[in-house]
This record gives sequence, C-alpha cells and structure tokens, in this order.
Amino acid sequence: MSLTLSATARGVAPSATLKLNAAVAQMKSEGVPVLSLGAGEPDFDTPEHIRKAAIEALNTGKTRYTDVSGIPQLRQAIADHILAQKGLRYDARQIIVGAGAKQVLYHALQAILNPGDEVVLPSPYWVSYTEMIRMAGGVPVFVNTDPANFFLPTPEQMAAAITSRTKAMILNSPNNPTGAVWPRELIVAAMELAKQHDFWIVSDEIYEALVYDGMEHISPASISEDAYSRTIVISGFSKSYAMTGWRIGYGSGPRMVIAAMAALQSHATGNVNSIAQYAALAALQGPQDCVQQMKQSFERRRSLMLDCVKNAGLTASIQPQGAFYLLLDIRSAIGKSLDGKTITDDLTFSELLLAHSFVAVVPGSPFGAPGFVRLSYAAADTVIPQAIERIGSFMHALQ
Repeated sequence: MSLTLSATARGVAPSATLKLNAAVAQMKSEGVPVLSLGAGEPDFDTPEHIRKAAIEALNTGKTRYTDVSGIPQLRQAIADHILAQKGLRYDARQIIVGAGAKQVLYHALQAILNPGDEVVLPSPYWVSYTEMIRMAGGVPVFVNTDPANFFLPTPEQMAAAITSRTKAMILNSPNNPTGAVWPRELIVAAMELAKQHDFWIVSDEIYEALVYDGMEHISPASISEDAYSRTIVISGFSKSYAMTGWRIGYGSGPRMVIAAMAALQSHATGNVNSIAQYAALAALQGPQDCVQQMKQSFERRRSLMLDCVKNAGLTASIQPQGAFYLLLDIRSAIGKSLDGKTITDDLTFSELLLAHSFVAVVPGSPFGAPGFVRLSYAAADTVIPQAIERIGSFMHALQ
C-alpha cells in the first residue's frame, strides 16, 4: 500500500472564486492597486443589532455545544421566516442549520445520492455544484442555456436531460453567476418533470432577497403538495444579512432527508458555532430594514455597472434580475494578444487582465460559461467605474 491521495480528493478542483480571492489578497498585501469585481459577498458590515447579539451570546456564556441541527429557537425562527416569506409551513424538525448554505447543500447531496446517480444541472451554475455532486458519488448532467433565452433552460431541454438514473435537479434562482430569475411557469414545468420521473429538487435560494425589476422569487416547494414533498430548500444569512464570514445557513424539507442530513452533520462537524446561531436568531427577529437597504444599494450598483459597461463599449450578456453578478461577454477577445501573450479562453483573459490592468474578475468556464467572465457589483460605487474603465481599455488594447 502506497501513501497516495484518494480518488475523490484527486478529482476535486479548488474553488475558482476562493483561489481568486487569495490571489487578490496577496497582491494587495504587496501594495498592488488591485480593483476587485470578483467578490461573491456583500461589502457591507454585518448590521449592528446582529453583532450586538453575538457579543451578548459570548458574554452570557452561550459558548457550548448545541443541538446538531441548531438551537430550537433558531430553527423555529427560520420556520416562521419561511412561512412569512414563502407561504411554506415547516416545523422545527424539518429545519437544519449548517456551517453556511454550502455545507447544507453538500449534506443534502450526500443524503440523497448513490454512486452513479445523475443530477440535472442547468448551466451556467455555481462553481461548487459539480464538485459536490461528484464528491457525493453523483454524475452532473448539464443543460446548456443561451443568453438569448436569458440563460434559462426550456422545458424541452430539461426533459431531454432526464434518464432512468436521474435522482435530482438543482435549481438556483436568482442564479449565480448569471443573475437570472426563474419565472413561475418554468419552475412549474420543472416540478412537473420531477413528479413524472420521481426525482428530488434541490433549490438553492441563497439570493432570494435580492430580486429586482419587479421580479418575484418563487420557491419550487410552493408550487404544489407534491413539489413540497420532493424539494430540499437551501438558504442562509450570508447574502441577505452580510454574514458571509459567520458561516451559517439552513435547509428545510421532508423530515426523512433533514434527519439524514443531521446524522451526517453529527459526524462531520457537529453543531454550527453557537455564537453565530444567536446572531442569526437576532437577524431574523430584529429589524429587516437593513436587508432592504442593502438590496437597494445592489440594485443601484447594478444600474451603475450596466451603464459603465455600455459606455466602455463592452457587452453584458443579459441584464441581471437578481443576486449581484453580471456576466461580461469577452468572446471577441479570444485569439487576441497583449504584450506577447495570447488570450486562449476566459481563464487566460482573467489572468492577463489581473496582471496587466490590476482588475480581478472571475472566469466563466468553472461556472459552465466559457467565453464570459463574472463581475460582481457587490463593490463600492467608486470601484465599479474605475474597474470597468480599466477593462474597457484592456479590451481596446488587444491586438
């Protein structure tokens, strides 16, 4: 027996976004004037009442182990929040609190997938979905979409991806990286397919509070009783309450699958940080104007970014209707060169842009969007125009 890594570990690609964040942090520490449009997190401070709740929890000794699934009062508050926001009724036994929506999603896939099970995945998709599916023994089956259809799959495309091995479909609305929001009729079509072919729906709703242009966020679990019975809803506090570093998310769904996720979590990590749980409780039970204020800022910044992109002669793939991302079409740059270096794809584009113009963007290929780069407008109003201007100058300098 040799000292080797497992096939699972060897097959996992590092997170493209976290790798970029590390590179940007290193350059900034060296004094390089990098402007970053790569962040997948709000740039706002966590609201004060949430921070105060954490301090109080610390000062009053709430620092011990909790129930693996989360403190009862937080799970009940989450259930109350879901009922108020989505009209979905869950009891506390149908709620699990995890170390960020990422962990909850991973445990959901671990709970439902057997080796070889297929998961239908509309593309573009969040970069971690594919790795999580494979780590759980599953096989991602991609449904390619087009900006001409707002990066949304058609019912026919979804149906064509389903086989006898289909175990689940992941829906993400609002979508990372496109900002697309699934309309009700498309969600209904997906749920009809799930019922017809009897598979799970894993619904990633982490950006649910960030929807613009009068669009409505619709949870697939709200479509029908059958949809409710086969949908695992994933959400959290990171994006809505600017709590990314607190690492706290939650899932809701049938008791059977939530219990299985809790069993997995009990051996993997145990409970989420107790102090973060009390902070999350304050987030739900405290004033909600902070959520609306951040949403309004993101919507304003989206308009600013779209204007800057247009003025710089660049091409936005679509006008995003949710989250805080915009996919920039850079296909015209592929094959061109600068300083003796040729751009062969969106990855080399991103690398050369960072090295030459000190602007950080996220390549689209790891998200299933080759030829595009993801820009985040979770950035200061002063940063967005400067960064877009640099990108425009970079594009125009290519030969």
